[in-house]
Amino acid sequence: QGRSVPADQVMVINDTLTDSTQQVADDYLGKMQSVFTGAKTKFPEFDLVLLGIGPDGHTCSLFPNHPLLEERTAWVAPIDDSPKEPPHRITLTLPVVNHARKVAFVASGAGKTSTVRAIVDERNVHLPATHVAPVNGDTYWFLDHAAAKGLSVNKPSEFKL
Repeated sequence: QGRSVPADQVMVINDTLTDSTQQVADDYLGKMQSVFTGAKTKFPEFDLVLLGIGPDGHTCSLFPNHPLLEERTAWVAPIDDSPKEPPHRITLTLPVVNHARKVAFVASGAGKTSTVRAIVDERNVHLPATHVAPVNGDTYWFLDHAAAKGLSVNKPSEFKL
């Protein structure tokens, strides 16, 4: 029998707030601050951040060439000009993701092969997922054979929380 994540450890976006994405981001920031009080650093330290990647190398809602890639102080940011639907959303910022103890990317399918290679092997700085680099943690990639095809490093690695 599986175990559930306790409800008080899940922070959901309040979808009843419809005035602005800034209002939604502020509400979510308040939830995060209530959990990460007394943080040793100025950013929260998640045990694990689980991410996907888009074919354009975006992760979270951080898109190539978007000004949010330069955000250095906010924990959560609104985005009102997303190049992918929906256009209005919120996202964690790179400093928050990069303060996680573990970051895990999950990608599958041949449609992600060249993107994964550009991030992992080529370290293409134009792709947002390339900028995910935990300052005191580790990054893991969970890929199927199609997404991992052609990588220079293609050996399983151990994953521990």
